[in-house]
Amino acid sequence: MKTSDFYFDLPEELIAQKPSGTRGEERLMLLNKSTGETFNHVVQDLPDLIEKGTLMVFNNSKVRRSRCYGIKVTSGREQEFMFLNQMNVSGYAPSSVWNCMVKGAKKVKVDNVYKFPDGSEGTIIENKADEGTEFRSIAFPFSLDESWFERNGHIPLPPYIKRADTEIDGERYQTVYAKETGSAACPTAGLHFTETLLEKLKARDIDLAYLTLHVGLGTFLPVRAENIEDHKMHEEVYTVPEDVAEKINRAKKEGRKILAVGTTSVRTLESASDENGIVKAGSGSTHIFMYPGYKFKVVDQMFTNFHTPESTLIMLVSAFAGKENIMNAYRKAVEEKYRFFSYGDCMLIK
Repeated sequence: MKTSDFYFDLPEELIAQKPSGTRGEERLMLLNKSTGETFNHVVQDLPDLIEKGTLMVFNNSKVRRSRCYGIKVTSGREQEFMFLNQMNVSGYAPSSVWNCMVKGAKKVKVDNVYKFPDGSEGTIIENKADEGTEFRSIAFPFSLDESWFERNGHIPLPPYIKRADTEIDGERYQTVYAKETGSAACPTAGLHFTETLLEKLKARDIDLAYLTLHVGLGTFLPVRAENIEDHKMHEEVYTVPEDVAEKINRAKKEGRKILAVGTTSVRTLESASDENGIVKAGSGSTHIFMYPGYKFKVVDQMFTNFHTPESTLIMLVSAFAGKENIMNAYRKAVEEKYRFFSYGDCMLIK
């Protein structure tokens, strides 16, 4: 199957550059995956669109202020770093060495030293490339904690948002239930939910559960292979609490629907389950890649944003709802001027 099979024409003006005026007031498209029919709604309609007894599963990962700018001490040149994950390197303190994705990588060499806004300095200790993307390992003389990122970092808005981050993004590029810090991008399907909406869902006898998958390259790295089967997914770390696994397995046994909020929740549930769809509690890592032909074991319904052309995410929803259904729904979304991507509108697939 070709990557180009998942291309669609998207006018640039439909790419949401900022959040809606009020969280939870976005538009919602309902897609019937059996018939391919679509219906136009708004997010506030959601409690009436979900049947009682459904278990909704959310990803409670919190976005780290992982985009940081350092100044090369010998030249004064500014360099952007996207901090992705800690690395265990012999001779260095825990959490003092980080794997970063960098821009203009050819100029970022081993032994380069960079000074960050709070005056701390990091030294490049390793260069590496993977799937056409350049990475560097940067080491500090101390362990980095979240306060370091709060002092030095920026909200890691995706590249299709053509502006710098602002104070508004500090709130709106984070779900209201975010709890476990570690993502380099937001699990954006959850951005539509307010505390009021969550209470309305519970009042409708809709159950809620939370797991964690820290969003990284596995979610947002583009597909560069011509054939999708040749694409390599990067690993992302997840945790399914014991009580959440029990709740999911009980719902499945009772014949209740499992509605995953966001593709990261889908990937976690499908990765943490056995061949019979029984979800196992605990932590792990996943590089699962779902495209048409994949058979879902746990997830019955999905709440998700509109995704970029030729991405692993549009391939995932095509596996779930059928490629023809998804591409037709996306064409309708373009015609009806839905807003796309992180700060855009959303879709309920059932």
